[in-house]
Amino acid sequence: MTDNSRAIRLGEAIKEIVATALETKIKDPRLGFVTVTGARVTGDLQHATVFYTVLGDEAQATASAAALESAKGLLRSDVGRQTGVKHTPTLTFQLDHTPQTAADIAEALRVAAARDAEIRAMAEGKTPAGDADPYKTRETADETADLSEDADLVEDPRD
Repeated sequence: MTDNSRAIRLGEAIKEIVATALETKIKDPRLGFVTVTGARVTGDLQHATVFYTVLGDEAQATASAAALESAKGLLRSDVGRQTGVKHTPTLTFQLDHTPQTAADIAEALRVAAARDAEIRAMAEGKTPAGDADPYKTRETADETADLSEDADLVEDPRD
C-alpha cells in the first residue's frame, strides 16, 4: 500500500502532463476550450480521474468529452512515459461542475441580498410592535413592594 502523499503528487503530475498534451499533441477538432482543473489518483495508484471544464454550451462539452475519450490511449502513454511509474494508471475524464456550482451560489447570494434590501426598505421608518424594550431588565420599586406584601400572606410551613 502506498501513502496518500504519493497519490497526491502523482495526481498533480498527471494534471500537468494531460494539460500540456491537450495543448500541444491532441489536434482533434471536437476538442473545444478544455481546461484541466485537477486529477485524483486512487490510493493503489491504479486509477486516475482527470477533472476538466469546457468553455461553451452543452454541445461543445459533449464533443469535447468524445474527443477526450478517443485520445485517452495517447494521453495514458504520455503519462506513463513522463511519470516513470511501474503501472500507469487508467485515465477517466469527468466534467468538473465547480464553475457552474459557484455561479449558482453567486446568483443565490445576489437574490438574497436583493430580498434583504427590499425588506430593509419596507422596515424603514417603522416601529416595532409592543414595548420599545421588550426585555425586562429590572423590576420597578412598586413591583418589589407588592411582592413583599404578598410574602406576608403566605404561611410559613414550619409553624
